[in-house]
Amino acid sequence: NCFATVNIQIHIYFRSLFTSGSSSLQRGRNPLCCRALTPEFFHESGDGNTMSTPQIRAEPGKRETMNRLLAAARQIFALKGLAGARVEDIAREAGVTKQLVYHYYGSKEVLFSTVLDDASQQIMQELIALDIHDLPPEEALRKLLYCCFDQYMEDPLLGALALEGIRYHETSNTRPNSFTNESPALAIKFSTVLKRGIEVGVFKHDMNARLFLASSALLMTGGFTNHYTMSVLVGFDTTSEDGMRIWREHSANLILASIKRQS
Repeated sequence: NCFATVNIQIHIYFRSLFTSGSSSLQRGRNPLCCRALTPEFFHESGDGNTMSTPQIRAEPGKRETMNRLLAAARQIFALKGLAGARVEDIAREAGVTKQLVYHYYGSKEVLFSTVLDDASQQIMQELIALDIHDLPPEEALRKLLYCCFDQYMEDPLLGALALEGIRYHETSNTRPNSFTNESPALAIKFSTVLKRGIEVGVFKHDMNARLFLASSALLMTGGFTNHYTMSVLVGFDTTSEDGMRIWREHSANLILASIKRQS
């Protein structure tokens, strides 16, 4: 009868999928939907939701995949901004599917905030860990200021990311992040240097460490985060090799001169 015929045809079809003569599975593809059987496929269902059992099988490579995603997102966000960046482009650059990006981060905005948080954490931890305890106060402060500048000089994407991050934080409900969490420790580090300088008589009294930190950070990084305005005002490109050298020395000297006690 017709039902028997259909059952036989189905049996023959599925049997063919698992025989040595079947090329579909040998090529690593699903004959039913023509989806590549990549590791990313096991992280998602057809509607983008997690498939719990296959996800466990792909778990060992999750960290590497997320690192690739963050690196690709960092570059594209810096070049195109949050509004101009497309999840498809980030996924392609990282070598994963768009669905996997949404699986890990949920939205483009969350991915962007993660990139910002990752960059902030590296910056803040490097400054906080900087070994300046045995240096004279003026030398210690100059080393801190140079480190703040050099982080931007050595990372061409950092200035653009910071500027885009300012726009994002000013228009969004920002969740707690590495920058807000680490800022008090950095303020303490600056305050400790200032106190040592006051005690030995080289720095002025009654300075607010947080105000000093904020002013110093703005001045040292302004050539990167406000590149156009600064370059127009000073008459040279603040991100050129000579421009960075001049701005680095000028900013540090100006900051130190502002707190140096007159003899």
